[in-house]
Amino acid sequence: MKKSMGPQTWLFPTPALVVATYDGDGRPNAMTAAWGGICCSRPPAVAVSLREATYSYGNIVRRKAFTVNIASADQAAAVDYFGMVSGRNEDKFRSAGLTPVRSRRVEAPMVEEFPLVLECRLMETVHIGLHTQFIGEILDVMVDESVLDDRGMPVMEALRPIMYAPGIQQYFGVGEPLGKAFSLGRR
Repeated sequence: MKKSMGPQTWLFPTPALVVATYDGDGRPNAMTAAWGGICCSRPPAVAVSLREATYSYGNIVRRKAFTVNIASADQAAAVDYFGMVSGRNEDKFRSAGLTPVRSRRVEAPMVEEFPLVLECRLMETVHIGLHTQFIGEILDVMVDESVLDDRGMPVMEALRPIMYAPGIQQYFGVGEPLGKAFSLGRR
């Protein structure tokens, strides 16, 4: 029997995304966002939902660009830190010991040490309620060669992305593969 829990933000798991931007003075900033994911195939697009109170919100509105950075499990402390303090008050990159690198395609920084980065140009802004969804067209995906297989595709076990569980507020790693998509269901 299932128990009613009322309306919750419990979609398990959600990705732990690090959204990076430049502020009005060109200073790099990064924040952790769990409300996000791929939202379109053609054009390739990702959506991230931020509260207007965040420093990154104004940066995206101003610059019309952002990057979505995917960290590995051993970088979970930095991901958590990026969600705990505001870039208004602190240089988060310096405090976390990470390196901001200018994106090749958009006016936003990348986190050099994180293995996968989506470079995004702002396409749409949707005001929902407490959050605003920023939809970014993915202009390029930058991937460390160390997490690619011999066909040039990311290997999940090497990438080791971080997942966030809302409600219980914990981070998790990705487990073992369960089967090949569009094949497993044919059994």
